[in-house]
Formats: sequence, structure tokens, C-alpha cells
Amino acid sequence: MSDAPHIPVLLDEVIDGLAILPGERHVDATFGAGGYTSAILARGAEVAAFDRDSFAIESGRTLVAASDGRLILIEAPFSAMESELAQRDLVPVDGVTMDIGVSSMQLDQADRGFSFQQDGPLDMRMSQSGVTAEEWLNSAEEEEIADILFQYGEEPRSRRVARAIVSARPLKRTTELANVVRKALNHKAHEKKDPATRTFQAIRIHLNRELDELSEGLAAAERVLKPGGRLAVVTFHSLEDRIVKRFFRERSGSEPAGSRHRPTIGPRAEPSFEPPAKAVKPGEAEINRNPRARSATLRVARRTAASAWSSEGVN
Repeated sequence: MSDAPHIPVLLDEVIDGLAILPGERHVDATFGAGGYTSAILARGAEVAAFDRDSFAIESGRTLVAASDGRLILIEAPFSAMESELAQRDLVPVDGVTMDIGVSSMQLDQADRGFSFQQDGPLDMRMSQSGVTAEEWLNSAEEEEIADILFQYGEEPRSRRVARAIVSARPLKRTTELANVVRKALNHKAHEKKDPATRTFQAIRIHLNRELDELSEGLAAAERVLKPGGRLAVVTFHSLEDRIVKRFFRERSGSEPAGSRHRPTIGPRAEPSFEPPAKAVKPGEAEINRNPRARSATLRVARRTAASAWSSEGVN
């Protein structure tokens, strides 16, 4: 059960943080190629694994067959974790693992349109349903495109890029979009960082509601974890990590109770998590082995016996 085609990021650190014992029940909230799930199964635990990508679920069938009944695959977004687990009488759980963002499998499939490294259709849908990147880019107002690029891609020249996109419509292919962005930003071939990366990130996050999904997923994990349960989250850029960091700060009581800018509303809840361990970054050896690990950050915290907070997530 260790033949996943892609290398899971910070695998040893995630497994150590989860402190898995045989017979425990764990959730892999982002199944992907099954790397984390395989490692959890190897420790003798049961796994309920989520993915909203039907291709990932189908690819995982052989792992289910080899798991001796210890693996259940659930085709659903991880924000639906609580209801999906409750329907199967799988609550509470001992651990939840979340690897946020696009998976290596999705990046490497040109026809999914997540990457401009290979030419493909402008799709970018994780669940393979809903509005495609092509449909959105060719119909959205210039101001909306600029706002999305600035908010989710942290693109400082978002208005220039949005104007170029609208002028170049209709767009159908990933390489078309990448070239429009490069031209708008006067990118030179010898420059190391490709500016199209920020635009692709922003569109992907917007179409898949990734940041809302993360906030809702963290709150769902809080509700399904038993006292002493562990939550391990791997993020890949500052927007994601900021949400996770704030969630753990708030839920562990480490954040100041309030200020004139953000006053406390009502009585403060008891901490639902212990203060998280120090954030973990990949070492040089892992980055050399797997360049996609370069920007990864792992945060792990342990659930207390306090009730889950009443809010539905972190903004």
C-alpha cells in the first residue's frame, strides 16, 4: 500500500505529529494519490479519506481492496466531513490530516488545466463540475477579474493583467492565458519566477472556493475530533497558512481577547485545542527530492475536551 505515484509533502513529520496508534480512526481530508492514507494504514489505523475529485476516488479503489476493510473513500469536499462521517457512524475520530491546495496528480494532468507547464484546456475544477476557468475568464467583468487576481493571487498589477485578459478574449488554453499574463507584465524569458503563477493560483482558488473550504473544513475537523485527537494541516502559500495559523491561535486561546479594531463579542469559549507545536518546514533534502515541497508549512495541534466553538469557520 505504498505505491502512490507522487511524493506526499512532509510525510514523516505529518505521521509523527498525528502520533498514530493501531486501531485508531483517522481522516485523510485530501486523499489525492493516497500517500498520507497509505502511511496511516501502515501504522495500523482505519482511514476515512475524502476527495471531491472523482478521478482520485477511482484511482484509490486498489488501495481500498488492499486495506482489509480499513479504508473508506468518500467523494465529497472535506467541508462536509462532519455530516459524511456521521452518516457512516464514524464520529468521533482520533486524527485529521489536511493537505491544502491542488494535488500533484491534478497538476500533472494537462487536460485538467491547473498548470501552464503543459498546454491544456482552461478548466481548473477540482470536482470536475461547475464553471470552468474558460467560462469564467471569458464572461467575467474586468473589475471582478482584477479583484480576484489581487485577493487570491496577491498580484500587485492585477488591473493591468485583467485588462490584458479581457482584450485577448476568448481564451481557451492554459498556454494562451500564461502568455497574455507574461506579455502584460513584460516578463523576460531569463527571469526565474513566472508571473503567470499568481494568476493561475488566483483563478483556481476562486473557482474551487478553496479558502472558504479550508475555513469550513477546519471547523468541521474541530467538531469530529475526540479529546486528545490531532489535527495536522499542510499549506502551500501565505493565504492558506494565515487561515490555519489564526484558527489555531483562536481555538487555543493564544490570540488576544479583543481590541478596538476587533472587539470580543460575547463570552469567550474554552480553548478547543492545545497551543500548536512549532510550525514545520521541509528540509533541504526533501526540497531537492520534491521541489513542490519548497513552500510547504505544517501545523499540528491536539484537541482538548472543551466543546467545539459555535462559529462555522475562520474568515
